[in-house]
Amino acid sequence: MNDNQLIYKAILRLHETTGIRAELMANKRRLDGELLLNWNGHKLQTYTLVKKELRAYQVDAIVELATQNYPLTVVADHIFPEIKKTLREKKIGYLDTAGNIFFPDPNHLLWIDGNKPVKEVKAAVNRAFTRTGLRTVFYLLLDKRALDYTYRELARITGVALGNITNVIAGLKAAGYILQLDEKRIKLQNKKNLLERWMVAYHENLKPTLHIGNFEFFRDETFEARHNMLKNAPTMVWGGEAAAEILTHYLTPGIITLYTLERPRGEWLNQWGLVPKTDGAVRIYDKFWRDQKWDPDQLAPPVLIYADLMMTNDPRCIEVARQIYDHYLRDELE
Repeated sequence: MNDNQLIYKAILRLHETTGIRAELMANKRRLDGELLLNWNGHKLQTYTLVKKELRAYQVDAIVELATQNYPLTVVADHIFPEIKKTLREKKIGYLDTAGNIFFPDPNHLLWIDGNKPVKEVKAAVNRAFTRTGLRTVFYLLLDKRALDYTYRELARITGVALGNITNVIAGLKAAGYILQLDEKRIKLQNKKNLLERWMVAYHENLKPTLHIGNFEFFRDETFEARHNMLKNAPTMVWGGEAAAEILTHYLTPGIITLYTLERPRGEWLNQWGLVPKTDGAVRIYDKFWRDQKWDPDQLAPPVLIYADLMMTNDPRCIEVARQIYDHYLRDELE
């Protein structure tokens, strides 16, 4: 679990247990972004520092950091009671993945404790967020008409077995993401929260299984030339940073993400000027969706581009992800 995944796990749990909404925002400081808390009509903004394991010896450095970055909130998987006490005394906020939070705003005190870590029991996993379920939820986020289709049509479009479609819809209903309008009609609700939950589960559970391999270019070509080359590869699309550059012209891609329906082989790799490399900057994945409708430039859908960027833990990528969200996703999801 990288830093962004940890933050999203914490803010999702915070919302589930308290109703408080938190939104991760990018910044250009040497921290891990900013959180915007929406609490009782108040919007409170704080710099964030992510620590997978917060230990006592780290507290002095955090206190020093807080003097230059106020207000500061530490986000961690688990925070020991004594460390919480010290942070409260120093007027430093904290948030853990159980949904416990302390935030000392000058005009308000937000302090919730006692939430226990969620025990993940495999038998009780929501079927909407399994590897199969994530493929289906992806389509529901892409197409607002998808829930008007019959389960059989959804199974055909997604390539998911009919019985699994039933389980996925049941899982979404149980999690509060589907509203029953009448005996026959249902609609998706809480879509922004669903996207956040989907992208965390996607990066933890599904994306690693799609990874074909890492590569590097052995020819020195411009990004534009490589983009033009993609027109000769109809089974392949850009994702992540490369897709973001094409959409926004605001991000020089460091990692090139490609989704493809065909396995890279000798002739294919030679045409692209690629050689396998363990830590190569070209990351190739199986394309897991069908019937691609949003594809003006052989790009992955904005939902997937946004998710790939937000999970990088890179402030420059997060900043561009917010632009993509505002331009392509906000109207539909909020």
